[in-house]
Amino acid sequence: MDNSYNIDELVNQLDFSSFQFSSNQEGLMLTNYEIAILKRYCINYEYCSSLGEVLSLIEQFFYENCDLDLDDLDSVSLSISERNYYQNVNR
Repeated sequence: MDNSYNIDELVNQLDFSSFQFSSNQEGLMLTNYEIAILKRYCINYEYCSSLGEVLSLIEQFFYENCDLDLDDLDSVSLSISERNYYQNVNR
């Protein structure tokens, strides 16, 4: 069994643009991937002015749709939550 990898091929398959930040209408920064997932679930992040507001919308969506498989949204929630913590922790 050959375990060699073609590094160039693997790098070409990466989607670096999904991890670039974009801002919403209120200047809140989210990655393109986070925005795509929020749009997929029709979570209206456009007018949120804080990450906490986005997390509240996600939490409400989880509550209303507890029967769905939401692994991708859960991943986005964790990412936003971690960024929110580090942006708002007292230093």
